[in-house]
Amino acid sequence: MDPSEAVPAIPAAGRRELFGHPRGLTVLATTEMWERFSFYGMQALLILYMTKYLLLPDHARNVLGLGGFRHAVEAVTGPLSDIAFAAQTYGLYSGLIYGTPLIGAWLGDRVLGKTRTITIGCLAMSAGHLAMASEPLFLIALGLIILGAGGVIGNMAAQVGALYAPEDHRRTRAFGIYLITLNMGALAAPLVIGTLGERAGWHYGFSAAGVGMIIGLATYLAGRRHLPPDVVTSRVARAARAPLNGAEWRRIGAIFVLLVPYTVYNAVLNQAYAVMYLWADSHVNRMVGGWEVPVTWIGVVDGLLTILGVIVASRIWVAQQRRGKEPGDLIKTAIGYGMITAGYLWVAAIATLPVVPVLLWIVFYVLIDFGTGYVEPPMQALVSRDAPPQVAATMMAVLKAAGMLGYFLLGWLGRFYEPLGAARFWLLHAALIAGSMLFLLIGRAWFLRLLGRTEQAMTPA
Repeated sequence: MDPSEAVPAIPAAGRRELFGHPRGLTVLATTEMWERFSFYGMQALLILYMTKYLLLPDHARNVLGLGGFRHAVEAVTGPLSDIAFAAQTYGLYSGLIYGTPLIGAWLGDRVLGKTRTITIGCLAMSAGHLAMASEPLFLIALGLIILGAGGVIGNMAAQVGALYAPEDHRRTRAFGIYLITLNMGALAAPLVIGTLGERAGWHYGFSAAGVGMIIGLATYLAGRRHLPPDVVTSRVARAARAPLNGAEWRRIGAIFVLLVPYTVYNAVLNQAYAVMYLWADSHVNRMVGGWEVPVTWIGVVDGLLTILGVIVASRIWVAQQRRGKEPGDLIKTAIGYGMITAGYLWVAAIATLPVVPVLLWIVFYVLIDFGTGYVEPPMQALVSRDAPPQVAATMMAVLKAAGMLGYFLLGWLGRFYEPLGAARFWLLHAALIAGSMLFLLIGRAWFLRLLGRTEQAMTPA
């Protein structure tokens, strides 16, 4: 193997440990927590800000380029109301957030290195969130956040994977810790940024997101000595380096095939925060003590359950490892798909009730959030471990880009809600994710053969 293709030496980043994991994991997870705090806070405010403030005539005329941007969007979609235009902007913004990591990963793998790319990305996101406090800079701010996220998302996940040797079982649990920590940021975002934006003023909320991003950048820079060393192949080395060999291309191909059920999973899972809210608004009894709880508050319960689900999954895997029976990441992922299937079967059943008690609706989130705990850490661990080192960040970004495709599929599926009715609509989602589970189980041996010796060694016989 060419030295430029070797996995970075783990001891330099992983010698000092905290709670059984390299200190670099704490640095990366905390940085990502603040990034998610800023990102989800922004998402919570964006449509409200546009429809209640920015698109009002007295403010819209002050936004640089807004008229041209709206004209370009409506040239594709046709005339849009303010609400529809705000939703379209939200969709474009969210989708591009998951698409630009492909560019950032290329920079991290080939040009700047992951650390410098992440640093530049954090700076761009900080500037973007702070620019949101100035209404004329609205579109520029969105662009900065999108580009900044591209530098952060894939590269940071790749750095988490680089903290561990390929055969280290802690890798999957590390991504579980990573997921828990970023969900803490997602939980705090609507409570802090959302409350400031709606009650104190929109610009206070956006400024809080910018401050959070600056704290994240400071955390990352302060902990650089604990991070894995970057491997950036120079132009000379790239010219001299042999191309990817057949085994490496087969591993890449296997990962791309695995992204097909993972894309379906993203669409089905995120429908729980889209059409599900519309259904719950009219079918779930949310009265508590004479007060009707807002539909969106289920997001707080969902976030807490996601954290709990990852913790429980990690505990189960530790116990299984001690007995030598911890399943491989493909089986873990299939189990997660199975739990999400159960969740949609459950909600299809309760959708036949005239009125659904809120506790029965929460059971649905218990099932899908515990399923998420079995899907996300194993998938991220598998890709970071099995992708060839020279394209590790790129493949992690491809994994994230599956979320973009999942959002597109989610929107397409939404057209079937009214003609099918709620119960059959949720059954459709159960069937889709069940198909993903069967796909993994049936193809498991084929995937293991393509992924190679490392993945086979991680999988009990």
